[in-house]
Amino acid sequence: MSRLRFGAFLAPFHPAGENPTLALQRDLDLIEHMDRLGYDEVWVGEHHSAGSEIIAAPEIFLAAAAERTRRIRLGTGVTSLAYHNPLWVADRMVLLDHLTRGRTMLGVGPGSLPTDSAMIGLTPTDTRELLDVNFDIVMRLLAGETVTAQTATHRLVDARLQLRPYSEPCFDIAVAAVASPTGPRLAGRHGTGLLSIGATLTKEGFDALAHHWGVVEERAAHYGRPVPDRSGWRLVGLMHIAETREQAYREVEYGIEEWFRYFQKIAAFPQMAVSGGNVREMIDHINNAGVGAIGTPEDARAQVQRLWDQSGGFGAMLLMAHEWADPAATGRSLELIAQHVMPHFQGHGTSHARSTLDAKERARASRDSHAQAQLSAVAHMTEKYAKEIADKQ
Repeated sequence: MSRLRFGAFLAPFHPAGENPTLALQRDLDLIEHMDRLGYDEVWVGEHHSAGSEIIAAPEIFLAAAAERTRRIRLGTGVTSLAYHNPLWVADRMVLLDHLTRGRTMLGVGPGSLPTDSAMIGLTPTDTRELLDVNFDIVMRLLAGETVTAQTATHRLVDARLQLRPYSEPCFDIAVAAVASPTGPRLAGRHGTGLLSIGATLTKEGFDALAHHWGVVEERAAHYGRPVPDRSGWRLVGLMHIAETREQAYREVEYGIEEWFRYFQKIAAFPQMAVSGGNVREMIDHINNAGVGAIGTPEDARAQVQRLWDQSGGFGAMLLMAHEWADPAATGRSLELIAQHVMPHFQGHGTSHARSTLDAKERARASRDSHAQAQLSAVAHMTEKYAKEIADKQ
């Protein structure tokens, strides 16, 4: 197994009615905490309605996060490309790439909330059609081309970027995939990564994992591109971990119901269908449907392995950020994952966990002989000292 990266997908999800300023500060604190723990990347979403996912401009938020962190990579997860002039999207991302000294990443999608696109007169069909057109323009601009184009919403005349990306040749780019093949088709066509947001959140999505990457490979071959590297494939999943399952269950009572009700009653996003009438049913849905893990580090490791086996391999495991538990328990969950889950999937050839366990086993197997050698050395030096004393008398 190659080194698996770990990170987070931060929509974010906050209960409506609470202080949004403090909620945004918690999001920044979360990214700082993940940076200290050694997580690799975080992706931040763009939303404009429904009162829960309250970051409207991920580039601005990520610029703030960049000043608080040292090494974690920062991506838009995702920029709703259909809502924007593609020239300005490319221009803003190049600026962010320079400000972060190459830590930026661009994730694109059509936009998940119909209540967002409705405010600018677009239907869900419109946004998917525009994603295809606008993404092609963004990729051409980032490649240094001059673009003249007329889209359904914007006109570009000899448009080009005044800055090259800081990253060489360009920062990481990924396309969101939820249920349809739209994302995998675009990723394969343009040679970018894939953000499988919905693939781990429903049984149908889980079953389609291998198929999604097959679409990427088929489209890449169709356009004469090299076989895509699976390191650019990111899977998003749900987890909350504690020292015991009972403790984890108690901790998610804090906010899991609010999260479920958002998708059941408010967000018109049927691809995120979740079932459960009470807290225990919600916990059981996450664990029994295989869409995530609420439990112990062992449960988290098993879920990651399950996704690896089903998909055939991927590059990064992104934890969908939520507020099922209070901030302290959420931070502890991330720490437990960093301490007890990540080492089992990281390392080159041999995982860090396996390497230290092998060293422990070697020491155990040779303990008796080495202990006897230590005792013999002590006896030898004691005898030698006694002889020195005797020779002086």
